[in-house]
Amino acid sequence: MEYNDMRGSIVTTLVTVVSLLGAIQEVKSHKDQPLSRIAIHKTRFHLNVQAYVKASPSVLGSNGQHSEFVMVEYSSPKPTHDDWIGVFSPADFNASTCPGDNKMVETPRICSAPIKFQYANFSNPRYSNTGIGSLKLHLINQRSDFSFALFSGGLLNPKLVAISNKVAFENPNAPVYPRLALGKEWDEMTVTWTSGYGLNLAEPVVEWSIIGGEPKLSPAGTLTFGRNSMCGAPARTVGWRDPGYIHTAFLKELWPNSKYTYRVGHRLSNGEFIWSKEYQFKSSPFPGQNSLQQVVIFGDMGKAEVDGSNEYNDFQRASINTTKQLIKDLKKTDAVFHIGDICYANGYLSQWDQFIAQIEPIASTVPYMISRFCPFGFLSFEQSFSAFLITNGNHERDWPNSGSFYQGLDSGGECGVPAETMFYVPSQNRAKFWYSSDYGMFRFCVADTEHDWRVGTEQYNFIEQCLSSVDRKHQPWLIFIAHRVLGYSSTSFYAEEGSFGEPMGRDSLQKLWQKYKVDIAVYGHAHNYERTCPVYQSVCMSHEKSNYKGPLNGTIHVVAGGGGAGLAEFSVLQPSWSLVRDFDYGFVKLTALDQSNLLFEYKKSSDGRVHDSFTISRDYRDILACAVDSCPATTLAS
Repeated sequence: MEYNDMRGSIVTTLVTVVSLLGAIQEVKSHKDQPLSRIAIHKTRFHLNVQAYVKASPSVLGSNGQHSEFVMVEYSSPKPTHDDWIGVFSPADFNASTCPGDNKMVETPRICSAPIKFQYANFSNPRYSNTGIGSLKLHLINQRSDFSFALFSGGLLNPKLVAISNKVAFENPNAPVYPRLALGKEWDEMTVTWTSGYGLNLAEPVVEWSIIGGEPKLSPAGTLTFGRNSMCGAPARTVGWRDPGYIHTAFLKELWPNSKYTYRVGHRLSNGEFIWSKEYQFKSSPFPGQNSLQQVVIFGDMGKAEVDGSNEYNDFQRASINTTKQLIKDLKKTDAVFHIGDICYANGYLSQWDQFIAQIEPIASTVPYMISRFCPFGFLSFEQSFSAFLITNGNHERDWPNSGSFYQGLDSGGECGVPAETMFYVPSQNRAKFWYSSDYGMFRFCVADTEHDWRVGTEQYNFIEQCLSSVDRKHQPWLIFIAHRVLGYSSTSFYAEEGSFGEPMGRDSLQKLWQKYKVDIAVYGHAHNYERTCPVYQSVCMSHEKSNYKGPLNGTIHVVAGGGGAGLAEFSVLQPSWSLVRDFDYGFVKLTALDQSNLLFEYKKSSDGRVHDSFTISRDYRDILACAVDSCPATTLAS
């Protein structure tokens, strides 16, 4: 190469790298948390003796339930169309000072955002004329009491007009919302739940047994975190809410593919127990075991309120539909992978409780695996135990100078702490949330895209080790999972960058996918559905679309980011490797029929029906067969 050509090549490379790094650092949150629209810190007190708010019943959960509807009735002598009702917990939400307040600021103050809100004229079309209205609002047990406040002035200039009586669950400390996860070993299941019982009040335990067997007790570790564990606002300010205590127990030496019962609870100092209701789960099959195995994968779901509150532009209403469809299909589901962007709390911590309550019917029955990360130093331990199970999303992790690969504001100051504490992940290091998971005939290699994955990094080495160490004779179905699209996507924001995927993503990893014959790679982040042909280096290695037989000679890349958050447009250009695109909400289901046949299905959240599918049929010898860059050069040469 001539000197001038070489210099030009180097300059071009440097410009490209600088451009990519600039793009990474310019990532910004798209402000999709409904509570962020409320300027609660600007509230002025305009209490009016002629106005009122009344809530009933005042005691909830008397029959042991952990969610209930409350009737809220209200009246204002000066009603307007932008009056609204805020739900606050704890009930005493005003204070003389707030964290970070200027001492010269007028008091009293409201230091915390509501946990939910609704406009006063919602289902009350005559409210603006009569000043009288009512709302039926849904509450979940969140370890404290509630009150309801009537505001005028809209969301940006709120004026507090009236406050209700207090409402509380009979036992606000009760153990609630159990969520299962696969352990580090195939014969282990973890159970995580939330309560108001610290170790000074009670000892957390799980009672469990194989169906018909003798019950046994397993102890649990306890975690919590404080306001100072958050990295910035709003998580440290108006979005802060005490997370309570999160407990995790490890149920070990389980028989493969067997049904177990369990309940979570606490042993009080007087020896009495407080128990949840009883749940069931099925243990994992032995790695390589030839049985029917069904796994659901999706990303970017978020949460929504069943009473219609907290919504604007119906941004996350589809998450309710996704949840309902997963519950309907629960008897035909063995595990769930939620690949990042979990609940979009974005610094409003009360929303984590709302999310785990929403998914409880699923997560309490089958392992609910997530992707995420948190540095070790951020957590406050009451009792140390093994790490948590999660896949990393930008809306859980990203915050400037917090160790994330991207420097955006998407986490709202959470910088990963709530997500990692709420869920368990079988990673080897608490600060590095990449992991492998074996489920029968499946091997899942889960990457953490909020940390560097490029050649030479620790995560790159992990990915290669995960892909290379699987016994394909017994675990033929090799699946790669990540939040951001490290492979292929024709979503408009990727197409505009010119990368059709995360910059530097497949440049670093595609030779690994090809060398170790990854069958399917699944991503979130782009809020839509897209499936490619078996592709390598942007070239389709097969033109088959629905029935693949023998070697794939490439990897099928799937974007499954339509779990419930607002949809993302596709580029006008549809590249040749893009076979199917759907601008709608849905999830993916993989069914290992046996060691030679895999069924892939994409189901829409609206109706639960299959809208795209394909099958892979092959023998072990097909995995051994050489394809481009999949075998040593000497083998190809011979």
